[in-house]
Amino acid sequence: MHDVLMAAASFPLSLFLRVGNEMPYFARSFLFEGTLMFTAVAAGVFWFAGLYRGIWRYASVKDLVALTRAVSLVVLIFLPLLFLFTRLQDVPRSLPLINWFVLLALLGGPRFLYRLFKDRRLEQGQAANGLPRIPVLLIGAGDQAELFIREQARNRNAAYRVIGAVDESGGRVGREIHGVPILGRLEDIDAIIADQLETKPHRMILTKERFDGDTVRNLLTLADAHGMTLARLPRMSELRDGVGDRLEIQPVAVEDLLGRPRTVLDRDAMRELITGRRVLITGAGGTIGSELARQIAAIGPGALILLDHSEYLLYEIDMALAKAHPALDRVPVLGDVRDRGRIDDVIAREKPNLVFHAAALKHVPMVERNPNEGVLTNVIGGRNVADACRAANVELMVQISTDKAVNPANVMGATKRLAEGYCQALDMAGRAAGGTRFAIVRFGNVLGSTGSVVPLFQRQLAQGGPLTVTDPDMTRYFMTVREAVELVLQASALGQSESEGHIFVLDMGKPVRILDLAHQIIRLAGLQPGIDIAIEIIGLRPGEKFHEALLHDAEESVPTRCEGLMLARPRIADLALMTNTFDELEQSARARDTARTLALLHSLVPEFEGGGANTAAAAQ
Repeated sequence: MHDVLMAAASFPLSLFLRVGNEMPYFARSFLFEGTLMFTAVAAGVFWFAGLYRGIWRYASVKDLVALTRAVSLVVLIFLPLLFLFTRLQDVPRSLPLINWFVLLALLGGPRFLYRLFKDRRLEQGQAANGLPRIPVLLIGAGDQAELFIREQARNRNAAYRVIGAVDESGGRVGREIHGVPILGRLEDIDAIIADQLETKPHRMILTKERFDGDTVRNLLTLADAHGMTLARLPRMSELRDGVGDRLEIQPVAVEDLLGRPRTVLDRDAMRELITGRRVLITGAGGTIGSELARQIAAIGPGALILLDHSEYLLYEIDMALAKAHPALDRVPVLGDVRDRGRIDDVIAREKPNLVFHAAALKHVPMVERNPNEGVLTNVIGGRNVADACRAANVELMVQISTDKAVNPANVMGATKRLAEGYCQALDMAGRAAGGTRFAIVRFGNVLGSTGSVVPLFQRQLAQGGPLTVTDPDMTRYFMTVREAVELVLQASALGQSESEGHIFVLDMGKPVRILDLAHQIIRLAGLQPGIDIAIEIIGLRPGEKFHEALLHDAEESVPTRCEGLMLARPRIADLALMTNTFDELEQSARARDTARTLALLHSLVPEFEGGGANTAAAAQ
């Protein structure tokens, strides 16, 4: 109603602005008819354009564009109609142009004045409610920073007061975002806090989705030095409930400290590989297997067969996929990869096109104490899956491996190296015959996976410490579970054409010192290492190494067409020899002849440095 009344008022007002005291003359000729006609045209256009749907409280530049478009359409329609009725006799030629400006002002003015009034009231209300607001410094001066500043300004009960921002590139230094000054670059933060801010910020907030790990670690150290905490805005992918979600800040996670630039993936090739195909995942309830299942389900396979020996974990991932993808054809299968008959039956019956073998025993001290079980699951289980894939003519099997298979110092690493070698030998043997292809994916420690160091540190931190570190100089390669699974899928897409028995390896950047990781986890909790939470050096556990490597000295690195993903040239063993020795290894492991099992491991993996008397004595 407001807009129609404004349209009715705009025509005589425009005429008055044009002719002034001569208004009575024009009123007798066409004023009444012209006003009715203009109002009718405006009402129709406004209804068609949906101007009535806009909420004045949130009037924006987008609304101004819509108003401009609607007013222009009204004038363009009205002008020929006025010509039909009056032939434009006695009509000032400038009247339509004046009317365009007047109507735009009458429509837009009240909207923006109302928003200004409400914003001013909100600011006054925030000042009057007496609630303390935490002063914060934003790291980044882009779109996410602007969105957060606007959210805090509009929310009467906002917890934060933005007192400044720093710009990563420096191009916006000296400017403002909604009145918040951009004070300098990242390297200027020390000086900014000391000299430019009257109020010391209590928290620094990362506003970009992706900062590199070195930057986040430096900011964490800087925040700690100034008695601040470090937090981040949620990533857009974390706003799951629609545009109404609030921008609640979140603590910086350990994954943010890793902060490697994300590998650019060939997602079209991954979709082509998965879409409409039958996919089987072993170890589907584990950390890697469950994330694989989620990402594959999102792509749209023809069917997803989930195999795990844990009833509970299988139930969990099956229910999660049922909720997220109710139309997906899921086949939950209870089974153990050590049971050759069960594996043969499942793969022959379900006829998967692709098999991802993620089932494994991977906890180093546990496998060190139980070497026969490690052999049966990691070596014999891997062989069972590979042989079943070959017999059923599966298109591609992907063997998931670990950096501990390189110069292994423990039983777990040696068993994974044997599983790698067997798949490499099968791939080379079957390439000429056009049979099943085999791809191997090798990566480092997965942050947050069961049995890994990060959950251990978090449990110890929750209990008040101490955090236990084996050695101050120990380092490890780390990656997020999402990175690990994306690597697996990307390698699968490349594995059909590029692998030739090669092993796919992610360029994981620099290894991380475990002691540094412990310090950072304590700081992320707002505590001081060595003061609030102690760190205890406990010495190397059985089977552990100071440093891991991604490549063996004999494995030459070869680039792929996917940046950040490398190929390791294969060290191929004789397939017939491996088959015979694996039979002997299986017999020894099933007989629980630990000494013989370890001796066979040493003969099959000459670089295996562990499995000595201590392992044999401790073995169960």
